[in-house]
Order: sequence, then structure tokens, then C-alpha cells
Amino acid sequence: MNYQKNKYKYILPIISAMTLIITTSSLMIKRPSHKNKKVVFFDDFSGTKLDRSKWNTEITGIHFNNELQAYVDSEKTIYIVHGALAQGAKNGALVLQPRSSPGFKTKDGQRYDFISGRINTKNKFEFIYGTAEARIKMTSGAGLWPAWWLLGGGIWPTTGEVDIMEFVGERDWISAAVHGSGYSGETPFVNRKYFEPGNDVSQWHTYAVDWTPDALLFKYDGVPMFRVNRTMAEHYGKWSFDTPEYLILNFALGGAYPVKLNGVKAPYYGMPDSTAQAVKNNQCKMLVDWVKVTKNE
Repeated sequence: MNYQKNKYKYILPIISAMTLIITTSSLMIKRPSHKNKKVVFFDDFSGTKLDRSKWNTEITGIHFNNELQAYVDSEKTIYIVHGALAQGAKNGALVLQPRSSPGFKTKDGQRYDFISGRINTKNKFEFIYGTAEARIKMTSGAGLWPAWWLLGGGIWPTTGEVDIMEFVGERDWISAAVHGSGYSGETPFVNRKYFEPGNDVSQWHTYAVDWTPDALLFKYDGVPMFRVNRTMAEHYGKWSFDTPEYLILNFALGGAYPVKLNGVKAPYYGMPDSTAQAVKNNQCKMLVDWVKVTKNE
């Protein structure tokens, strides 16, 4: 009788001790082993001008995608802003801005009505495997085509293209895409991220890709939105992402991708007159708060 009443005073301490051991062991087992991230490239555009030790500016001589702009090396199209003009970027922001320039003549004799900016890190910073991310906001408008991407240094597309972020005029979504041998141009590897109302492309977002030897995982605002792995790619061709790539930021107008969405052929291919007028009124911009590349140590 006494044993029945008091047996738990002997059993409970044993259970409590076992629980403690199990709980502690579980915590030890589940504790993640985080690898340290090493920053190998960073620019928060805190200076007064583009840092030419990190970035190259591109000048149009080769023409792509029936785009409407010529890229120029000019502070009209590539510049740094601070304070209120940075629109929330704490230390400053890079601005890529297309502008009207009727009859502009390129070095190979082509004429364009618009100029814009495109920068890259080719031969200054290239990397293989890691995380590339940038915090960006953009003006919305049909036929605008700003982008943040990676490109291999060899013959396209054999050394790969990774489109981390492309905007082609519909303000509620952004796309990511992968191009390589056997899956370029009309690539099967493209996906969209649709934003919640009130949080569209005109707001700040972080666009990133985690690149490993066997996969590309795209993340928008830290949330996975698309993944392409080696097996998927090799269904179509060669995995093209095992050599270094460099960073690109650019602001294109019109061309092959936007026209597929808006169907506009005149007055400009892929860009309606309303957007052309917005460009002429200096209303279209891409702001970049910072760009960062990290690798696991």
C-alpha cells in the first residue's frame, strides 16, 4: 500500500533525468553546423562616383535582342546618389537611368533614340560557387528591361548565363532564368515571383542566387523561388556552370523579351509611347543599394 502511494517519488526523478538526457541529446543533434560566410565582393555605392576598380562600363558596339538603347559611359546614365535621392539606401545608391537621345550614333555607325547604362566586373571580379545578391528597386513601365545577372567569360552559352532578376514591364512580378548549352534563348528554365499587392517592383527587394557545383537556387527577399540542378540541365544539354562568372547590372529598353508580353511594335519595338515619354521625362530608374558576393569558408 505504501509502495503504491509513493512509487512515483522513485520513478519521477528517473524519468526527469532521462528526459533531460534525451532533450539535451536532441538539441545537440539538431543544432545546425553553420559554415562561415566570407565576403569576397561588396559595393554599397557610398562614394561619389562609380568605383572603377570594381566595375567596367560597357559601350555599345555589339547589338542584342533588338533592344532600343545604346549603352554609353556617361554620368547621365550611370551615377551615384545620396540622401533623399537614394530613396532609402543608407549609404548611397547606384542609379542606372535610360535617357532620350534621338539619333545617337554608336561606334559602329548604328543609330538609337535612347541611351542607357550597363556595368560589369569582367576581369576585375569573377567567382565560382557562392551567393550573389543585390538590393534593388525599379520604376515600373511596359517595355522597361532592367536586369541583374551573371555571365561566363567564354563563348555564350557554353559557360553559362544566370539571370538573377529580370523585369520586363509588369510590376507585380520578376523573373529568374538559366541559359546554357542546349537550353539557351527560349530556355525551359525560367520562373516568376509574383509580389503581394503594395509590395511590387517599385519597392526595395533583395535578389539572390546560391550557386553550388550541382545547383542554382534563386531567392527573393531570402525566400527560395526557383531551383535548377545539374540533372535537370543535363536532360537538355551540358551543365554550363563549373567555370567562373562575372556580375552585370544593366537597364535595357524594349526588345525581344518585352515584346512577347506587350505585343507593341510601334512606335518602338517592345515599348509603348507612354513608356517612351516617361523615359524622355527622366522618370525611369533602377536603384541599387548594394551588391554582395559571399562564399563558404
